[in-house]
Parts: sequence; structure tokens; C-alpha cells
Amino acid sequence: MVDNHELERRAMELFKSGDAERASQLQDQFLEEIRASGEDLCSCPSACKYHGRCVECVMIHRGHADHLPHCFRSMVNERIEGLSALTEHSHGRRRGSPGSR
Repeated sequence: MVDNHELERRAMELFKSGDAERASQLQDQFLEEIRASGEDLCSCPSACKYHGRCVECVMIHRGHADHLPHCFRSMVNERIEGLSALTEHSHGRRRGSPGSR
């Protein structure tokens, strides 16, 4: 429900084109729709005491700086996948291994 949401994607386009007022309105609409859904929007499989408490969860992860929260991983992995394509996904190959160049 949250990831790649059409309203938020349009809002980001409007921010980038300079229409901050309309973008902000769409963001408010997006957040209201998310709140009204009543769904558990936390994608983390861990049953920790911060499940669904995004601000605290992100603060903890920023504090320890060891890894990203579960909800950020697919977004980051998509970006890494795009970068990896530039080298034909050779990042896992080592010199001298089969298939390395």
C-alpha cells in the first residue's frame, strides 16, 4: 500500500517541477489515505516492540548505523540492481574466477 504509491510518486514529480504547493497537497492526501486504511503497513517480519512505529525504528537504525530498516531494503536493492547492470552484474565476480574479465 505504501511502496511506489501513485499519489506520492505524482507529488515527487510536482516537487521536482517546482510546484511545491500542489505536491504538498498530494502528500497530505497520500498520508490521509494511508492512515485511513487501518492496515499494518510495517513490512518488517520481526516482532519487535517498534513494529509499525516508523520514526522510532528509523532513529534506532540511524543510531546504530549497522544496517537499514527492512522497509528500506527493496528500494535500495532496486537502485543497486540498476547500478549493477552498468557492469553487467559483475560485482560478485572476483578476479581469476570463472566468468570474470
